[in-house]
Amino acid sequence: MKTIFGYFFTAVLMALAIYFFYFANQEAQHVESFDKVVEKKIPIHSVDLSQESKFLDQNGRTFLEIRNPYRIVVSNKDIPDFMKELFLQSEDRQFYEHGGIDAFAVLRAMIVNSHSHQIEQGGSTITQQLARNLYLNYNKTFSRKLSEVFYAYELEKKLTKDQILNLYLNTIYFQNGVYGVEAASQFYFQKSVKDLTKAQMAFLAAIPNNPSLYNPLTHFANTKKRQERLIDLMKKNGFLTAEEAEAAKKEPITLKLKKRIDEFPNYSTYVQEELKELIAEKEGFKEKLANANPKEKEQIEKQLENRLNKVLSSGIMIYTSLNPIIQQKAEHAVSSVLSYTNVEGAAAVIDNQHRNIIALVGGKDFHHTDFNRAYLAYRQPGSSIKPLLDYGPYIDRFHVSLSSLVNANNVCIGNYCPTNYSKKEYGYVTLKKAFANSYNTPAVRIFMQTGIKNSFSYLNKFGFEKVSERDENPSAAIGGFTYGMTPLEMTSAYTSFIDGSYKKPRAIQKVTDLKGHVLYQWKDEPVKIWSPDTVYKVRELMAEVVKNGTGKKAKIARPYVGGKTGTTNNYHDFWFVGLTDQYTAGVWVGRDTPSSIESLEHYGPQLLIWRKIMQ
Repeated sequence: MKTIFGYFFTAVLMALAIYFFYFANQEAQHVESFDKVVEKKIPIHSVDLSQESKFLDQNGRTFLEIRNPYRIVVSNKDIPDFMKELFLQSEDRQFYEHGGIDAFAVLRAMIVNSHSHQIEQGGSTITQQLARNLYLNYNKTFSRKLSEVFYAYELEKKLTKDQILNLYLNTIYFQNGVYGVEAASQFYFQKSVKDLTKAQMAFLAAIPNNPSLYNPLTHFANTKKRQERLIDLMKKNGFLTAEEAEAAKKEPITLKLKKRIDEFPNYSTYVQEELKELIAEKEGFKEKLANANPKEKEQIEKQLENRLNKVLSSGIMIYTSLNPIIQQKAEHAVSSVLSYTNVEGAAAVIDNQHRNIIALVGGKDFHHTDFNRAYLAYRQPGSSIKPLLDYGPYIDRFHVSLSSLVNANNVCIGNYCPTNYSKKEYGYVTLKKAFANSYNTPAVRIFMQTGIKNSFSYLNKFGFEKVSERDENPSAAIGGFTYGMTPLEMTSAYTSFIDGSYKKPRAIQKVTDLKGHVLYQWKDEPVKIWSPDTVYKVRELMAEVVKNGTGKKAKIARPYVGGKTGTTNNYHDFWFVGLTDQYTAGVWVGRDTPSSIESLEHYGPQLLIWRKIMQ
């Protein structure tokens, strides 16, 4: 009895709502009052539809599509009239006459529903369906149905009929994560909707009525049958001749599915992280995080994540510096050199001219969900830190020549007594020899002569994320850091030896909306690090490493090649970071859980990977 009364009461409410919409116009003051009440309860703001975002390489080619959901918004003029009529004739023939609610259709549905315990027939107009798509859910309840009526009423007040129809055609669901007629056309036929045949349009129009039942990928025959019913409807209503209808039915429908583009996850995972950083800087999140307590930080991070997702779902174009050829070479180099070992590797490549990140490798056979070692793995740098912390500052401060002598015998600074890698003492050697052979004790001596604070004043300009005051001790001279650096950080710092200046390398060039308006762009300014004389001398030192020192396996035929090797205590990490005339690249090899990889030392995997990338 309660159930019957509930249905009766809801039916009365629906009837009253229809009365207000269709008959209360006779009393203007009542309508005005009603409008204000509804508008207050049902606020309709501007409609921003989620769309696909694209990541583009340096040549303007798409290498990643983010579909959340897959939608391509098109204007009214780009949707054929025949496609519009397919939906008008099958869903809402009185669309241009009613005010958002088809009273007779609703009453007819109410009569049918009175015999059931749920909504069996909707009687929804296109406006109501749009309201449901934009603001409501798909639960078959009377409360949702009533809300749909009120939202439809407000939509009709705020938008023109053509605007409502266009929004509808851009929001309807075509199964398989596809929304809107243009995305459906691209997904199922790899054609724009304006290029479809009438038979193909009718086939697509068959899907939204029941997307599961008419899913072309699983129920093609069902979709085809409904397509033919729609063609008959269009013939009946004068939009097709008998001959055209027959030809449309006989036209073969061949699906040509468009797969989502998803290439180079090594690089794209970093781009998404950089986009988050860019948004944080441009929209004030970075400043808020810097001044927040731990609890506030957690909340701000969630807000930033939500903002990132909103930007990505708004339909943006992310222009990057990805060089697909070098990216492929780098990925192949890491995977091939390390294919038969249980160790991992990472690499970063930066363009010398523009200081852009053109390639990144986060590990062997990398996938989206993997840990990206290129920018997330903080590891001890070993001797690869020496140009940045020891030799560069020493030369810059004291203007010494590379033939200057330095003591390569054992040394103790308090209780800290480092030795050379070979455990031997070499007496006085030139700076060039000490650097090329990666002797440790000369590096510690010149580091201390420059002064710990002075040396770190250079290093701190590179913005190493995990470097702090606790690292300012003698062991840092040969790579003794609490956490260390990532391969991307080390490679970035080495770009300062291109011309003495440092500008943080970026992957993102700019972010635009779909109309080409720039939304975000980095505005980094270079910072001077080294004098021209220091750059010249450090480059000479690094060239000697490749010619006659520990990096000979990295030698390639280029106008300039130079770099520095690094091996950490107990053989946990192998490094090589270096430059050519065109690029700066860094390679790290090791295990995720640090352990000895001494057996690979003679092989020099980091050098072989670097050479394969750069030659």
